[in-house]
Amino acid sequence: MVLREVPAENITRPLGRNEVIGLLFRLTIFGAVTYFTIKWMVDAIDPTRKQKVEAQKQAEKLMRQIGVKNVKLSEYEMSIAAHLVDPLSMQITWRDIAGLDEVITELKETVILPVQKRHLFQGSRLLQPPKGVLLYGPPGCGKTLIAKATAKEAGFRFINLQPSTLTDKWYGESQKLAAAVFSLAVKLQPSIIFIDEIDSFLRSRSSSDHEATAMMKAQFMSLWDGLDTDHHCQVIIMGATNRPQDLDSAILRRMPTRFHINQPSVRQREQILKLILDNENVDSSVDLFDVAKETEGFSGSDLREMCRDAALLCVRDFVPTQNDRYEADVVPHRTNEPLEPITKIHIIKVVIATKVSSD
Repeated sequence: MVLREVPAENITRPLGRNEVIGLLFRLTIFGAVTYFTIKWMVDAIDPTRKQKVEAQKQAEKLMRQIGVKNVKLSEYEMSIAAHLVDPLSMQITWRDIAGLDEVITELKETVILPVQKRHLFQGSRLLQPPKGVLLYGPPGCGKTLIAKATAKEAGFRFINLQPSTLTDKWYGESQKLAAAVFSLAVKLQPSIIFIDEIDSFLRSRSSSDHEATAMMKAQFMSLWDGLDTDHHCQVIIMGATNRPQDLDSAILRRMPTRFHINQPSVRQREQILKLILDNENVDSSVDLFDVAKETEGFSGSDLREMCRDAALLCVRDFVPTQNDRYEADVVPHRTNEPLEPITKIHIIKVVIATKVSSD
């Protein structure tokens, strides 16, 4: 057996301390560069990733505000939770809605009472709160206000669902987001899922619908039916629309409780005007019933804008105009003078201008 002498340069020697530190430093730099490169590529592929991160932060903040603790949410539920509204932060109450006393009374009896007095209705499945409530009627008549006031008075967690929240460019993501809406609502119950302009989201299905849209609608309705399996589930879906004829018939079947919020009558317009002008400086000669008769066809929103424009006329009469700027500089305007009250002349001017513009 012949033994060969191995050259000294071929013998592996242990690395020195400085060499080990240098190797670790290079590996760290390589790992950091790789991480940021992959992150940049992911962000380039999915530009909405930054929005999702912001939505998650917003959701965590809202969950803390409404006092929800020890509830684990998925990534999709976090995206929906970013649209939560704390009922305690809402400023709308029943006192802020005028002329809809009958609707409010029926809402209290059919929606709020079975939730607040659960012990009285536990023995009956027929007396459980409805799973779907539809508010329909002309725009500007208070449908959204009623939904907010319902959540405020009942203490429900309020999910203001936007149709754009459920749309995603990746196949199958919209269905997962639709499922997250219901799973989140169940975790946060009692809760209201409010869909404003519901006709734009759940309109009548047709063969021309995109496959992803059709699947999302089917998923949404299937999960909606799933709420009926648990009779003690306190999740209500509330929709508002001014085009109920465009809704899918399957959606109308799932919303058995419906309230028609019509254009206000003369007496209702008078009540709305009293509420709007309650804390305003109005001349004693103004007869609100006469104003209500002159505003036929006005919605509650129109009446509010009319009163606002009338109040602005008082401000214009009080503040110096552009042509009077020189005179105002010579003779300073007395800012301690109170504004003139809203008179019948101001209101008539606005009513006439509104009718002319609408014609």
